[in-house]
Amino acid sequence: MASQSKVAASAVAVAAVPADNPRPTLIELFLEFLLIGAVSFGGGIIAYERVLLIEKRKWLTNDTFMATLAISQTMPGLNSVNIAVLAGDHLRGTLGAIAATIGLILPGSVFVLGVGILYSEGANHPLVNTLLAGIAACATGLLAAITYKIGSEHVRHLKSLSIIVVTFVLMSILKLSLIWVLLIMSPIALYLYRPGSGK
Repeated sequence: MASQSKVAASAVAVAAVPADNPRPTLIELFLEFLLIGAVSFGGGIIAYERVLLIEKRKWLTNDTFMATLAISQTMPGLNSVNIAVLAGDHLRGTLGAIAATIGLILPGSVFVLGVGILYSEGANHPLVNTLLAGIAACATGLLAAITYKIGSEHVRHLKSLSIIVVTFVLMSILKLSLIWVLLIMSPIALYLYRPGSGK
């Protein structure tokens, strides 16, 4: 994992840490990602990572974060965890990747373990299903919010908007699997954004 993250992180080395901001310590990395893991859930966790890395601590520039997010989406596993690995490795090396990742997943792991124990004992209670439906709605809202925040710039360009719309149709209306959507859309996106094609 460390070698894979080092190769990926080297691809985002340009415009990395703002010059006026010192590198974080391992403890700072761990505690900040621990806080993110404790207060966020669902897809919204990427929003918290963005706020931390760019706006709050200014450890990464916006371009570097977007490159890190793009790389994390091509790697196996959860995007939020991949971002923690790449950002931690970029800021403090292998130990930084470990500190950020453990900090991020620790609160959720403990919470899910506790909820799993409670659920196994009261899965048939009507309140449980109502609670889970509410949590699912919140997670959907958080995911929509971060999608808009990260991609709001792209909806202003015809190429990006076309890719978004076609991808939505393929996945949500035609119900194609992710593999088929990637096989269809990746060559199209690469062609539209090939070097020299303009924005």
